Amino acid sequence: MVNKEFWKGKKVFLTGHTGFKGSWLSIWLSSLGAEITGFSLSAVTKPSLFEICQVENLIYKSVIGDIREYHPLSEAMQTSQPEIVIHMAAQPLVRESYKSPVETYMTNVMGTVNVFEAVRQCQSVKCVLNVTTDKCYDNKEWVWGYRETEPLGGYDPYSSSKACSELVTSAYRDSFFNNESRKVAVATARAGNVIGGGDWAVDRLVPDCIRSLSADESVQIRNPNSIRPWQHVLEPLSGYLLLLEKLFEKGSDYAEAWNFGPDESDAKSVECIVQMMCTKWSDSNKGYEISVGDHPHEATYLKLDCSKSKKELGWRPRWCLEKTIDQIISFSKADPNKETLLDLCLSQIEEHQVT
Repeated sequence: MVNKEFWKGKKVFLTGHTGFKGSWLSIWLSSLGAEITGFSLSAVTKPSLFEICQVENLIYKSVIGDIREYHPLSEAMQTSQPEIVIHMAAQPLVRESYKSPVETYMTNVMGTVNVFEAVRQCQSVKCVLNVTTDKCYDNKEWVWGYRETEPLGGYDPYSSSKACSELVTSAYRDSFFNNESRKVAVATARAGNVIGGGDWAVDRLVPDCIRSLSADESVQIRNPNSIRPWQHVLEPLSGYLLLLEKLFEKGSDYAEAWNFGPDESDAKSVECIVQMMCTKWSDSNKGYEISVGDHPHEATYLKLDCSKSKKELGWRPRWCLEKTIDQIISFSKADPNKETLLDLCLSQIEEHQVT
């Protein structure tokens, strides 16, 4: 369980705080009493969890900026003098990476370089967590889960760029942060497909599904047989927080890569997820259709082996897939006139921790 006393008063620098995962993490860290400085582009979706929950008012400072620009990033970090840096800002979509490969590499690779360069100049930083993705592995369509020691790779620009981000992290850890003159505990986190309430991104299965169901339209799915490690957003976030506690207190003992994914039984197909959502949404929904067309390549089978995180961090997934879908639908059907989405986020965080 996340240690509230540890986080109280901790100075945290969080990139990507306006995004889906970043907003959830900002809300959680704020509830724990952390002093958060966020650095990110403006929220890219309308609506966005960041704006609806007024996350800017929950944190110490929100800086709108681009991690591809080093000087504003470094200045913001120097001003905030954080103890902990969490790097989550990214171009996070596979299909978008086919459309904008240069932007994807600039953001996910050079953006990571800029973050670590800023850390080099900021002596207050004690630990850094770079959040990458499960897609950083060289996917061989194995039926078993990938371990942290498997080779990195990536067919599409997004996956490849995240593998590059992992290599950048390793190089900076070995070259600059693991010597007598400067000790900074640096780790990476590789999470499975994260879903949850408050995600309005385009070209993501669950938000697309919610939009269709809300509009009483048939859900369109591209790759019904693709299997992914689906998990509620709070699952990996809890792992990040536990890992950061260890990095801060134990240093280099935990400065490596870590997987965070669901139990094997919850690695389900796209079609299974959509069937569950349609069934739970209402009896009168229009179901789903398989979209026929020329779609760019996406991996068919992907699972993570999270044995190391379970054994060495004491982390575990707390919600099964059915519980996760229930929480998403409850969030999506909430009446803003009767309850705020911030209250829903906080109640789900509390429920997750006591499960």
